[in-house]
Amino acid sequence: MLDAKNTVLVLIDIQARLAVAMHEKEKLVENLEKLIKGAGVLELPVILTEQNPDGLGETVPEIKNLLPDINPVPKFSFSCCDDEGFTRALKATGRNQVLIAGIEAHVCVYQTAMQLKAAGYEAQVVVDATASRTDDNKRIGLDKLRHEGIALTGVETALFELLKVAGGEKFKKILKIVK
Repeated sequence: MLDAKNTVLVLIDIQARLAVAMHEKEKLVENLEKLIKGAGVLELPVILTEQNPDGLGETVPEIKNLLPDINPVPKFSFSCCDDEGFTRALKATGRNQVLIAGIEAHVCVYQTAMQLKAAGYEAQVVVDATASRTDDNKRIGLDKLRHEGIALTGVETALFELLKVAGGEKFKKILKIVK
């Protein structure tokens, strides 16, 4: 089970030129917003990546505005783990549970989750906050992850799992976010 004191949120490549091409892009952004707001309530560190930012643009404004103090880690490899800036940022959190969301499920999300698992991290992919250009590609990526033993979760499942109790100020804030 996810533990808020041991979990980091990794948001992969939610960039302008990519996001516009995603299957169900509005739902993706809506769920990412809930996840980010919930992570804020739960005080999770966040790592944000951008694939080839000069070519694919910056993180979409809806997401960037929720993370004003986060500097995106630029990368050129599909797996975040192949980028020294990312691995340095991840190690600096001191956490070994990684909650992953972003673009694209069958490429960067898949490869990152697999390499995190190989490196000894517990990776979970937030299915409703992850997308690909086509539903088929998303399904392929998620099927491969499941087959390899990577846990799949949803925004609400992850937030309530991290929260643990149905009471207190954090619970009230999370409830407002997911409703």
